[in-house]
Amino acid sequence: MMEIECTNNDTNRKQIMAVHDAMDVLNGKWKISIISSVCYYNKRRFSDILNDVKGISNKMLSKELKELEMNQLIKRIVLDTQPVTVQYQLTEYGLTLKKIINTLAEWGTEHRRVIVGK
Repeated sequence: MMEIECTNNDTNRKQIMAVHDAMDVLNGKWKISIISSVCYYNKRRFSDILNDVKGISNKMLSKELKELEMNQLIKRIVLDTQPVTVQYQLTEYGLTLKKIINTLAEWGTEHRRVIVGK
């Protein structure tokens, strides 16, 4: 396990602020799950994300996707089909979260094993 040095107060404050900034963008019950769905499948339709993220409503998913677009993490792609098809994909900037999503998945798998033994 990686140890964090706690020697320089100014550096620590900057690190805490950086975590705070990240959490401002990724906060809430749904954003990480939405990003994970799009991340693991590359391109996802609205209904696919709705199926992946258990418990989210249409209205909430729409709101969260708009916020993720506004923060340049996800892009909305409108395909010229009949009827019109919309897909969501991580932006290049959004792809920088892939390492974090993978680490969270590994931690979640290990946590489940520790807590429930599976």
